[in-house]
Amino acid sequence: MVAKKKKKKTTTAKKTTAKTTAAKKPMNRRGAANAKPKPAKPAKPTKPTKPTKPTKPVKSVAPDPSIPGANPLFRSLRTAIYHVPDLAKAKAFYTPALGREPYFDQPFYVGYDVDGFELGLDPDPARTSGPGGVTAYWKVDDIHASLTHLILLGATTVEAPHDVGEKIQTAIAGDPFGNPLGLIQIEA
Repeated sequence: MVAKKKKKKTTTAKKTTAKTTAAKKPMNRRGAANAKPKPAKPAKPTKPTKPTKPTKPVKSVAPDPSIPGANPLFRSLRTAIYHVPDLAKAKAFYTPALGREPYFDQPFYVGYDVDGFELGLDPDPARTSGPGGVTAYWKVDDIHASLTHLILLGATTVEAPHDVGEKIQTAIAGDPFGNPLGLIQIEA
């Protein structure tokens, strides 16, 4: 029996030592002892890069100083036009969906003012409805300068600038990926 008591004392002593050691280590939020941080690995040397060909500078259309506020760049997103095959059905959907009547209602176009932005419904059968059937129109100061600017950057003319009434002109450019970029100029 004496031998057994010695074993128990030895085992008890080891447990006490382990508890004391764990108590000295800082604890994390879960109550486990934090591990020692690993030393940082040295950074790998970077490979030298191949020299690249200089790119051509992009030609841009400078704003016309004789026209106050003229700028060929996008100013803000102004209008999204949904191409719809059935204008009456589209109005029946969008009027209650927006909670307002259209401010412009003609057989060739219906426009809703949505907090300063326009949602337009266009029944033109030449346009596509459904996915990809939306053209967002960017407000510009000078529609001709803006279209020229985009063409110099690689766009194409999809629809030339034209008057749509009430001192508003629109045009559509195609970006290099086939996406339509609508432009809208609103005379004050």
